[in-house]
Amino acid sequence: MIKIDNIKKANKVKIETVIKGLEKRGMKGYYAEDADEALKMLLDMMPEGSSVGRGGSETLNQMGVFDELHKRNYTCYEPHSETDPDRILAVRRAIFSADFMLTSANAITLDGEIVNIDGTGNRLAPIIYGPDKVIFIVGANKITADVHDAYKRIRCDACPPNCIRLSKKTPCAITGKCGDCMSPGNTVCCNLNTTRYCSIPDRIHVIMVNENLGF
Repeated sequence: MIKIDNIKKANKVKIETVIKGLEKRGMKGYYAEDADEALKMLLDMMPEGSSVGRGGSETLNQMGVFDELHKRNYTCYEPHSETDPDRILAVRRAIFSADFMLTSANAITLDGEIVNIDGTGNRLAPIIYGPDKVIFIVGANKITADVHDAYKRIRCDACPPNCIRLSKKTPCAITGKCGDCMSPGNTVCCNLNTTRYCSIPDRIHVIMVNENLGF
């Protein structure tokens, strides 16, 4: 029988390696033992009264991050809470001027490279060039050996459940295997981005959590 304690210890070693990789790439990493500790860290990083934007993230949903922010004095930009197409577009654009962008990563390498995939680009764009601060919350299940393995993880482990969640008619939602589809309105892996270095000091912060979170 595999002891969960040993898995946690191994994950902690991996996370410590990731944090060293982030530091040499101009990003700041933090260790959280669990989701509760990660949420407390996040709230300590963002003064009340701040404006906060988000992309689609099952990690944030699982942690109840925005449920907690709504209880406090934050201005929240959440495109997914809107139904009118014009409002969705307006909120997505407003995120660029928010104080903080909150998101997760689809994968992160042991060397500190953050890899993401996106359908419309509304999550990737503000990560690349938008709010003054970007905070990632990333579960230990997202750690991969390198970028090659990160793309493999995204296509095999992240996209199929996400497409099922979104009711997308993609090969991966039917077979569990990426079919390199190009289907308007269905394909979610339209944009791939690797954040390998941050040239703006103190902009990107990554809270690594020693739990499985998100897809």
